[in-house]
Amino acid sequence: MAMRQLNMVQALNEALDIILNTDPYSLLLGEDIGRDGGVFRVTDGLLQKYGKERVIDTPLNELGIVGTAIGMAAYGLRPIAEIQFQDFIFPAFDQIVNQAAKIRYRSGGKFNAPVIIRTPYGGGIKGGLYHSQSGESYFVHTPGLYVLTPSNPYDAKGLLLAAHKLNDPVIFLEPKRLYRSIKSDVPEGEYTIPVGKAKKLREGDKITIITYGSMVPTVLNVVDKNNLDADVIDLITLLPMDLDSIISSVKKTGRVVIVHEAPRTLGLGAEISALISERAIEYLYAPIFRVTGFDTPFPYANEEHYLPDEERILKYVRKSLEY
Repeated sequence: MAMRQLNMVQALNEALDIILNTDPYSLLLGEDIGRDGGVFRVTDGLLQKYGKERVIDTPLNELGIVGTAIGMAAYGLRPIAEIQFQDFIFPAFDQIVNQAAKIRYRSGGKFNAPVIIRTPYGGGIKGGLYHSQSGESYFVHTPGLYVLTPSNPYDAKGLLLAAHKLNDPVIFLEPKRLYRSIKSDVPEGEYTIPVGKAKKLREGDKITIITYGSMVPTVLNVVDKNNLDADVIDLITLLPMDLDSIISSVKKTGRVVIVHEAPRTLGLGAEISALISERAIEYLYAPIFRVTGFDTPFPYANEEHYLPDEERILKYVRKSLEY
C-alpha cells in the first residue's frame, strides 16, 4: 500500500469514507457532521459523497443521537454516531450503559448493538471545563463496551476500521489535541489495528511507562530526549485491557510509571496499579507512580499546568529509578 503523511483528522476521514463505501448498512449521524463536516471537520466531504440519508445532521440531542443509533443497530444497521465533545455525552449516558452495553446480555444474545460512538476528548485546545474532560473511566467501568483510543494517525484509521468489524458497542475516544498536531505515514486503502492489544513503542529494561491517547507523544519525548532505557506501552484498547503485555513488561523492568491526563482518583492508573500489585508485586523495585491530571475541573486558563508535562513525567521516572 502507498503511504502518505496524514494528520489524525485526515486519517479518520479516510476510515469513515472506506466504511461508507464498502458497507451499505453503515451510516453516520451527529450534530453538524453533514454540511459543516463536524466541528473538527472529521466528516468533511462525506455528505456530498454519500447523501443526507447516510450522513445525517441531527438536532442538538445526544440522548436522541445514541438512542436512535441503538435502535438502528438492533434492526441490522451499523451506525457511527458522533458526539461533538465527550463532555456532551452525559445526557446519553443511560442509553450507553443501560441499553447499548447490556442489550446482548439481556436478550440472551438475540440482539446486539454494533454502534460506534466517536467523540473528541481531553484538553490542549483551551476548551475549558465543559470541552476538555477525559471521561474514559466512566466507560471502562461498564461491561459490554469496547473503549478505544488512538494516539497517532496510523492507529486512528486502522482502529476505527477494526471497530467497525465488531458486533458490540464501541466508545471511540479521539484525543482532540492530536487531531492536527502530529502526522504519520498512513497506508491507502483498508487495514486494521488489533483490538485488545497494546503496542510497545519503545523497548527498554529499566522502567515501564504505561500510557495512552494524548499523553503518548509527551511520554515518547521524555524517553527520547533523556535516552531512557524504558519500555513504553500504548494501551490503545482501554477495555478490554491488554494485561498480558503490561505484566510481561513489569516483570522485566521492575519499575512502573503510569501517565494519563484524566483526574487521578479512580482514573485508569488506579486500576492498572491494582492489577500489577495483584499479579507482579514481587517483581517491583519501587512503588508504582501515577502522573495524571488533577482532581479539579479542567481549567480555562493555564491548562498546561493541569496536563502532565515532560518535566512532571521525568520527575517521577527519576524518582522510580532512584528508589
